[in-house]
Amino acid sequence: MTRTLPARLRSTAAALAFGAGAVLAFAGAASADPRVLATVDGQPITEADLATAMADIGPGLPQKLEGPQRQKYVLDYLIDLKLAARKAEAQKLDQSPEFARKLAYYHEKLAMEELLAVVAKSATTEDAERKAYDEAAKAEPPQEEVHARHILLPTEDEAKKALARVKGGEDFAKVANELSKDTGGEGGDLGWFTRDRMVPEFSEAAFKLKKGEISDPVKTQFGWHVIQVEDTRTKSFPPFEQLKDQAARYVAQKAESEEVAALHAAAKIQMFDADGKPVAADAPNAAPASAPADAAAPAAAAPAAPAQPKN
Repeated sequence: MTRTLPARLRSTAAALAFGAGAVLAFAGAASADPRVLATVDGQPITEADLATAMADIGPGLPQKLEGPQRQKYVLDYLIDLKLAARKAEAQKLDQSPEFARKLAYYHEKLAMEELLAVVAKSATTEDAERKAYDEAAKAEPPQEEVHARHILLPTEDEAKKALARVKGGEDFAKVANELSKDTGGEGGDLGWFTRDRMVPEFSEAAFKLKKGEISDPVKTQFGWHVIQVEDTRTKSFPPFEQLKDQAARYVAQKAESEEVAALHAAAKIQMFDADGKPVAADAPNAAPASAPADAAAPAAAAPAAPAQPKN
C-alpha cells in the first residue's frame, strides 16, 4: 500500500507537518488577536509570526535548543529579519528582476502548501483512516512468534557439552553468558521473532519446541546452536488506536499525491533537453521525479528481533 509523492513536494509535506505542530503550540493566542512578543521601531512581532518562523527554520535548529531558549532564538531571528529587510528595502534591493523572480517562486510555493494542506485536511476523516487501517491489517494476518534463547558454539561437540550442562540443571542464561559466541543478547536472549526473521534451520528447530523445551544441537551457517524456548504467542495486528496517527499521515499524503497526479493529468506539460529540444511525453525524464512517501500504510509496530542469530 506504499504510495509515492513527487520528490519536490516531500520537503513541503514535512514542512506542513512541522508547521501544523508549531501553529498548534500557539493556537490559543493565534485564534484571536496574537499576543505581541516584541516591536522593532514600533512594528510588532506576534506569536503568529513566531509560529510561522518556527515552521520555517525550526527543523534546522539544534535539538538541544528547547523550550523558552528555542522560542527566544527564533524571536531574535525575526528581529534580525525585520532590521535587515528594512535596510534592503531602503537600498531598493527588493526591486531587482532576480528578487521578483524569487518572490514569485515563494508565492507559488506557499500557494501549493495551502492547497495541499486543504486537500490533506479534507481527506483525513476517521472513515478514511479506518479504511487504510483495515487494508493494512488484511495484508498482515496473525503470525506465530517465539521468544527464545540460544547458545552458539563452533562445533557439535562443544554444543553437546553445553546441552549436557543445561539438562543437568544449570541455568541456560548462565551457560550462554559463559560459552556462547553470540554476545548480542544477555543470556543468549533473542527476544520475540517470527519464522522469517531467522535462518531456516534455526526457525524449523525453534518453532517445533514448546515453552520451556530445549533443542538438540542445530547446525546453521553460523555454527551449532542449543535453543531454549521461553514462550510462544500469536502476533496480531496492533489495534486501530495504536496506529491511528500513522493511518492519518498515510491518508493525508495519499490524498496529496493523488491531487498532484490529477493536476499533471489535466495539464499540458512540455519539457526540454539540454539543447532546448522538446522531450517526448513518454520519455523517462518527462515524468515527475518521485521518491518513497514519508508515511507508508500503517504496519505492525512490534519490536524487531535480529534477522538471524548473530555469530
